[in-house]
Amino acid sequence: MLEARLLEEKLAALYRSGKIVGGVFLGRGQEALSVALGVHLRRGDIYAPLIRDQAGRFAFGDTILDTLRTYLGSSLGSMRGRDGNIHRGRPSEGYHAMISHLGAMVSTVCGGLVAKRFRGEKGAVGATCIGEGGTSTGSFHEGMNMAAVENLPLIVVVANNQYSYSTPNDRQFACSDLLSKATGYGVAGHRAIGNNLIDCLAVIGEAVAAARRGEGTQLVVADLLRLVGHGEHDDASYIPEAMKKSPLGRDCLELARQSLIEQKWLSDDEAGSWHEAVEKEVEETASKVLREPAPDPSEEDWNAFASPSLGRNP
Repeated sequence: MLEARLLEEKLAALYRSGKIVGGVFLGRGQEALSVALGVHLRRGDIYAPLIRDQAGRFAFGDTILDTLRTYLGSSLGSMRGRDGNIHRGRPSEGYHAMISHLGAMVSTVCGGLVAKRFRGEKGAVGATCIGEGGTSTGSFHEGMNMAAVENLPLIVVVANNQYSYSTPNDRQFACSDLLSKATGYGVAGHRAIGNNLIDCLAVIGEAVAAARRGEGTQLVVADLLRLVGHGEHDDASYIPEAMKKSPLGRDCLELARQSLIEQKWLSDDEAGSWHEAVEKEVEETASKVLREPAPDPSEEDWNAFASPSLGRNP
């Protein structure tokens, strides 16, 4: 969570200084929910994170170095400077590159799980996240329906952050509770307190375990508040101050820190040293990547199946 927060603060600064081309979408306020999913997955699983899932990406094995290389367009990154900063991934390792945050990743993970079934692979689960606005799309419906009918071991985590960009929930859906969608699709439903790390770990941990036990698709709805605008281009002036000051608006990172200290699992000094260490790594890595070469269009091999280390695949 701390790595995600400090790295994204650096990304925002790089964006404002003109070093990043394209949008920057921060997960501030959603780190607890994101990391709780990432840490419960393991090698062999499928993970399809979205634009606010930097914490989950780290938990699944992503690095500060590769993240910065992708955002800054370095030719040495996993995307080789070819693609936008939010589309990075390593599909061969089960880490899917995002196509769209509007429901597309649900069916993508379903496809991966069906492929594993055809190959006779057992024990793996697939997981993705979505915002509450994305649950209104046809892609979400089709993916959830397929997962339910095929009894796939899929976990879909809905970050109900109250706004689909600037559209409030009362203009986004008419049902009184998003969790009722689980009943409609015939899948198991779970509720989590989205800014409470301990609750997110417990609820999502049970959902992942249930899917792994063969109990089918699991839908987790977590209520929280996005603590920044939709992107760095958005000042979030449409979010009322009362909502920001409500329990939904409490910062999950600060709540997690307080909880760890209260449980005597962490001291103030240790928390401070963690912050200093991560901040140093972020700054040093950013300085390194800013000096790395961008791809040269005149020399680049644009074969999608080429590898800089292996050459062109047959």
